[in-house]
Amino acid sequence: MIKDQLNRPLRDLRISVIDRCNFRCTYCMPADIFGPDFAFLPKSELLSYEEIERIARIFVELGVEKIRLTGGEPLLRKDLPVLIQKLSAIDGLEDIALTTNGVMLPKLALQLKEAGLKRVNISLDTLNDALFGQINGRGVTTKPVLSGIQAAKEAGLGIKINMVVKKGLNDQEILPMAEFCKQEGLELRYIEFMDVGSTNGWKMDDVITKKEIYELLKENFELEHTGAAYFGEVAKRYRYSGTDVHVGFISSVSESFCSSCTRSRLSANGQIFTCLFNGNGHDIRDFIRAGASDEEIRQRVTSIWNPRLDRYSDERTAETVKIKRTKKIEMSYIGG
Repeated sequence: MIKDQLNRPLRDLRISVIDRCNFRCTYCMPADIFGPDFAFLPKSELLSYEEIERIARIFVELGVEKIRLTGGEPLLRKDLPVLIQKLSAIDGLEDIALTTNGVMLPKLALQLKEAGLKRVNISLDTLNDALFGQINGRGVTTKPVLSGIQAAKEAGLGIKINMVVKKGLNDQEILPMAEFCKQEGLELRYIEFMDVGSTNGWKMDDVITKKEIYELLKENFELEHTGAAYFGEVAKRYRYSGTDVHVGFISSVSESFCSSCTRSRLSANGQIFTCLFNGNGHDIRDFIRAGASDEEIRQRVTSIWNPRLDRYSDERTAETVKIKRTKKIEMSYIGG
């Protein structure tokens, strides 16, 4: 089989389809950097849907089972259901998901489901409208996001809620979010504040660890550890006792998972990244546009993936963060 060319599993591909967002979130696109005059990528530099489909098909031949579409805000990309329909036709691809802020889901959720999308991860860091407006940089309340969650439910999409927790900003929202998601039957994933990109002002002091969040939840809920559903699952998952509702923790700062990483990333402008924290991308867009054959593309992907030694989360210290900050790709280009 083609996937036997790889030295380690490659099961998950994150594809950023656009480099902009309708929010200017504190975590990944702070307004003081990504203001109205920021120069986003011109359309010609973005991978076309045909190019994305071709690359995705080759990745699936190499073992990828799941694709997640990200951004920026992927729903800003025109006619996104068309891309999802193309991807869903790839033989061997088992799952297509999408990460979104949820604002455009009332309009698009049903189209996305009908095109073949199975799940959405919706970003929601607080239920407090004033704080949410501060975080998203636009003063937008939670109402459109909550409407998006409802639209996703009605469309029959699987839903997970992503909450990035930053000390001194929204750590007081940990329990209210848990109560809300448990009541609504939604899986909540607490994400440690990470040093992605070079613009979010990350400091270790701002991190609320998985252990701290877990201990707080345990004081208020009875939790049962459920274990990993598959090799390479990044979230450590628990179930609220007596329910089918889960809560998860993504702990890339305090409890890294580099050794089991099976994920590659494709940026909005056609660069392959083997690690979220590695700013050294490998061009595939210009390689394709120069006339490369499928076999040449396959060999290039293999040559990028097989030698990978990324262990940034394992090796992270205060000093390495300072040294490596200028070398990281921004979240808007690579997605989460």
